[in-house]
Amino acid sequence: MLTMKKMIAARLAEGIAALGAPAAPGVEELIAMLEYPPDEGMGDLALPCFKLSRTLRRAPVQIAATLCDSLQGLECVGKAEAVNGYLNITLSGQYLLEHVLADIKERGNRYGGSDEGKGKTVVLDYSSPNVAKPFHIGHLGTTVIGHSLKKLHEFVGYSCVGINYLGDWGTQFGKLIVAYKKWGNKEMIEQGGIDKLVELYVKINNAISGNEEKGIPADPALGDEARAEFHKLELGDEENLALWRWFIEISLAEYEKTYRQLGIEFDSYKGESFYTDKMPAQVQKLRDMGLLKIDDGASIVDLEAYNMPPCLILKRDGSTLYPTRDIAAAVYRKNEYHFDKAIYVTSNGQSLHFAQWFKVLELMGYEWFDQLVHVPYGTVSINGAKLATRTGNVVLLKDLFKAAIEEVSAIMEEKNPDLENKAEVAEAVGVGAIVFYYLSNSRIKDINFVMEDALNFDGNTGPYAQYTYARTCAVLRKAGELTCEKPVFTAPEEISLIKVLARFPEKVANAIADYEPSVITRYILDVAAAFNRYYHNCKILSAEDETVRATRVEITRAVNQVLGNAFPLICMRKMEKI
Repeated sequence: MLTMKKMIAARLAEGIAALGAPAAPGVEELIAMLEYPPDEGMGDLALPCFKLSRTLRRAPVQIAATLCDSLQGLECVGKAEAVNGYLNITLSGQYLLEHVLADIKERGNRYGGSDEGKGKTVVLDYSSPNVAKPFHIGHLGTTVIGHSLKKLHEFVGYSCVGINYLGDWGTQFGKLIVAYKKWGNKEMIEQGGIDKLVELYVKINNAISGNEEKGIPADPALGDEARAEFHKLELGDEENLALWRWFIEISLAEYEKTYRQLGIEFDSYKGESFYTDKMPAQVQKLRDMGLLKIDDGASIVDLEAYNMPPCLILKRDGSTLYPTRDIAAAVYRKNEYHFDKAIYVTSNGQSLHFAQWFKVLELMGYEWFDQLVHVPYGTVSINGAKLATRTGNVVLLKDLFKAAIEEVSAIMEEKNPDLENKAEVAEAVGVGAIVFYYLSNSRIKDINFVMEDALNFDGNTGPYAQYTYARTCAVLRKAGELTCEKPVFTAPEEISLIKVLARFPEKVANAIADYEPSVITRYILDVAAAFNRYYHNCKILSAEDETVRATRVEITRAVNQVLGNAFPLICMRKMEKI
């Protein structure tokens, strides 16, 4: 579609130039002005000429009429009409069919992508769970949004570095060490894994703060013990370091199971602890530049001039905080990867934190501060209840995935009991259903996760999209080697479908520009809906005319290619049979 927009914009630019305007918009500006009308009856593209009225010093109606004449004879335009100050453009169906199918066939797995990012590097910080805590539904956002953005950037040529910035340091390890020494043992943890670590973590938090509902009195002294054990860890106590490494090992083994189900691999697992020896240099730089101030014993950077609260760098006791680690990590990553862009995918609740330390980096004179991007997303609740690991109020991702997989297995057993690789298909479709449900929403919106909705296999869902892909595979298997030399359109459903396929490159560009994977999710649903209308209303393999049959197989092949290219961009697997 972008190619056709360029052709139209170039011709419009010629028409505008003929009007003798002193500051006429160029081709790129005109491309940006072209809109998709809300109603197909108004054409495929529209130019609102009122946007040109001031520049051209003419009425929108007059501009539309003049530009309408300039499009006459352009091969990609079937019809152009000037209507109430709008220039409505209907594309040539035959031109669309020939050129879109040829483009998809020629570019194959690269259709929809580009070389925009060639020679550039993007670092993405996402997922980043806290060690010794399980993956729950609250981690799904950062994980799948982050990986989707990585796949999108790779698709347009960027070299991407995926970083899992593990939460592997902090007072919570002091709590866990105390809990393990009081109530745990090696055999318990080896048998129960991360689930037992979580039990211990919940138990000590309840013991420290108290839990009236469970009749547990508060014991603040345990909190002091936890801080003391973490301080020993910071000082290099061998017993505590051994426990800490063990907890990390157990946690990573569990996380890898979830990442495998999602098809995610990371390039780096350097967590918070990695930057412990890299923070002092940044603190000293702040001190040398006169940016550090003492406030009630703590060291801060005053950001009042930028309408933000102070950024805490050191606590009263001299220990570091999240901003200190993030600054040190950013400097290390810039030196290590020479990134052109660094993307951080975290919850919306951390937006102020990122704004603060981004500003501190700027004040420190790091010229690349504007290459840092925070991509926030909304919170997740379960049936309206807020999640909290420390109280045990979580829905684990492995349990959610298991429920989805079991439901898919039951449906397959009923509808297709002879299907090969049923376990593999059930996992792909079940996990895909959860991911698709999440990524169907705009990332910034809060989500109230309702299990029944996520596992609904009717309507605009992941299984519906995957089944549509499998349907195209079935048609192509039966078609064999049938190819089309000169496609010809004979039904409106064919052209409607081709128009949707033509928009894929633009959708990829939009998703990257807005850091919004839901653009791709919704696009997949558009393709699926258009294909299924086409499938039901147009004979494909049973079409009597050989050219029509070959054309429709080629259209099906194009749909298969586009869906196959789009699925990995949102962490979805392709299944040829369901």
